[in-house]
Amino acid sequence: MKPETRYTRSGDTSIAYAVSGDGPLDILFLPGWISQIEQLWEAPALRRFNERLTTFSRLIIFDRRGSGLSDRLAEEPTIEQEAADALAVLDAAGSERAALFTYQLGGIVGVELAAQHPERIGALIMYASIARTSWAPDYDWALTVQEREELNDRNAEAWGRVDNPVLRVVAPSVADDPAMREWFARLQRLSASPTEARMLFGTLAGLDVREALPRIRVPTMVMHRSGDQAWDIRHSRYLAEKIPGAHYIELDGVDSLPFVGDFEPLIAEVEEFLTGGRSGGGLARELLTVMFTDIVDATAHAAGVGDARWRDLLAHHDELVRHELARYGGREVKTVGDGFLAVFDGPPSPALRCGLAITRAARELGIEVRIGMHTGECELIGNDVGGMAVHIAARVNGLAGPGEVLVSGTVFGTVVGGPFQFTDLGMHELKGVPGRWPLFALDA
Repeated sequence: MKPETRYTRSGDTSIAYAVSGDGPLDILFLPGWISQIEQLWEAPALRRFNERLTTFSRLIIFDRRGSGLSDRLAEEPTIEQEAADALAVLDAAGSERAALFTYQLGGIVGVELAAQHPERIGALIMYASIARTSWAPDYDWALTVQEREELNDRNAEAWGRVDNPVLRVVAPSVADDPAMREWFARLQRLSASPTEARMLFGTLAGLDVREALPRIRVPTMVMHRSGDQAWDIRHSRYLAEKIPGAHYIELDGVDSLPFVGDFEPLIAEVEEFLTGGRSGGGLARELLTVMFTDIVDATAHAAGVGDARWRDLLAHHDELVRHELARYGGREVKTVGDGFLAVFDGPPSPALRCGLAITRAARELGIEVRIGMHTGECELIGNDVGGMAVHIAARVNGLAGPGEVLVSGTVFGTVVGGPFQFTDLGMHELKGVPGRWPLFALDA
């Protein structure tokens, strides 16, 4: 479930943050360069990565100043200001003490926080992170000033394009996935304009926190994937060598983005480091039929009937949906806008009958409802559900027409030969889902 975006103040700057999960310990993720905390949840792999973290923690994320939903830059920020932003987010989230999870350039701020504020930082986890941004005689694997300027120019030129070559460097295993390329391009556009991105990248030149490394006294774990093409592994080896008592782990893989590729070994190390044990995947899974419903043209309908009448219609709509769910054995997970997310155990036949009943009852109220369904393995997160099966059902629902019950090929294949009739609508791409999917409309 995508968390609510909130704001807190750090000095005169508004910082956007979000909190998900209710685990026994807090993890604050420090963004590397750019981010947009709402778009992050639109990538199915990153959503699963975050949900896995919340099986043992409360996850706090935020957009650094100048990026995403936080205030744009009025002047070049200092490391101290960015550390103050992180502390302001912890205060707003009600976190007295948190583990830091840093990535890439977030390591600079993480070092500052761990060295200067050990009373607020319970542990430091540094994945593919750095202590210095530019070349030095004793740090000769970092970019030179000229290399940094050339990289900045290339980034700005390809910013926000689906053919941006950056993805092939930070996530080579998915660089040819159209959905991933589209998500990454949109993330860049929503995080900053090309000019803002150039400015943000320029603020990183010359940052160096190496002198603070020996002063870190909180438990520290440093991780890096051995085949990372974006960040030289010597950054992490240096951190592990200079931070007293740091635990160093090299993981298999070629992707720099932590949520791409096989991320379970990475999170398992984090879980064991923070909790002393591994849950072996954490999330319980169950085969369910997932149903999404929503009212067609709700805004226009509300404008046509007036606020008072619309509130009455919504109340009747919610009542009838809940009645049909109870009648056919469905479980309401939550309301989503003007609709519902519900799940059904066992074969999808009761869900199909429920979908038809809901569309009929809604039509009698004078409104049209569209319904999308998919049967698949879901991750159970408390009373919520997650995973790719939920994402697919949501995408199917988005393609349904007024009064239509639209289902994936998985649902169709499960009940084929039974009493239901379907219209084959052919193959479709589902945003954020690999491949093309057959869709079928359930005939009334």
